Amino acid sequence: MAHKRRKIRRLRGTRTVGYGQVGQHRKHGQKGGMGKAGGMGTDWTYTIKYDPNRFGKHTFRNRRTVTREINVVNVGALADAMSMLIKKGLAEEKEGKTHVDLEKIGYHKLLGAGNISRPIMVQVAAYSDVAKRKIEGAGGAIIVKE
Repeated sequence: MAHKRRKIRRLRGTRTVGYGQVGQHRKHGQKGGMGKAGGMGTDWTYTIKYDPNRFGKHTFRNRRTVTREINVVNVGALADAMSMLIKKGLAEEKEGKTHVDLEKIGYHKLLGAGNISRPIMVQVAAYSDVAKRKIEGAGGAIIVKE
């Protein structure tokens, strides 16, 4: 039964806590298992197998470093792939213009490298100014998807 006057309570704060000379009760801790100290030497295979997250940083991650990858496509590449997109059903012809939704294809941004000659209506989340000028110069338009 735990009580206020048990031996260990009485002896806390004394020099040897009831174990005789200083040093008699050393080297007897951590019975029955590996402690948390060390683990980089002879216990390395154990550490890798059973406790792989022991070392390293595990807590705060800056939000600015964890960003989603933005897939981009150029106007010229889009113009080259337009006939293939129509065949696959990812783009459709309406009123003499080709309508394409770049989010369905997996692109998030339209850039302006390359040339385009046919009018296309592009639905996209983001675009560059050069891409907008080239699309509108060919008779098409950009629809901003939110």
